[in-house]
Amino acid sequence: MTDRRNVTGVWYGRWSSPNPYVAPNSFIATLQERASRVSGSVTEADRQDGTILRSTIDGARAGGRIQFMKQYDGGRLSHTVAYAGTINGAGTEILGTFQFSRYAGDFVMTRETFSADELSEEQATDREVELTPR
Repeated sequence: MTDRRNVTGVWYGRWSSPNPYVAPNSFIATLQERASRVSGSVTEADRQDGTILRSTIDGARAGGRIQFMKQYDGGRLSHTVAYAGTINGAGTEILGTFQFSRYAGDFVMTRETFSADELSEEQATDREVELTPR
């Protein structure tokens, strides 16, 4: 049986902090889990100059708990952020906290999952659509 809390996939996240120097932000994380090890990448908007920030993830999952380090790629930012969270039973949401230097806050990550039946239904619907040339 497949563990629904396996974090492999695309996650949409957001973090916030009570500290006024840590502006809330959104991100997209692409994660891969193998034998409880978690790796991946994160892309987020740089609110300071409008560019894109990139980072890598390295961590682990044990049951419903996940911990990982996010390392910025050394562009404008080069620090590491520690994340720790809890994955819901459906494997669709992670809630937790982050910390770097003297700053901390909360984060949430969500993903959509599809069953094989839902995907088959979607494919059947796609086949029923008839395209007519203009």
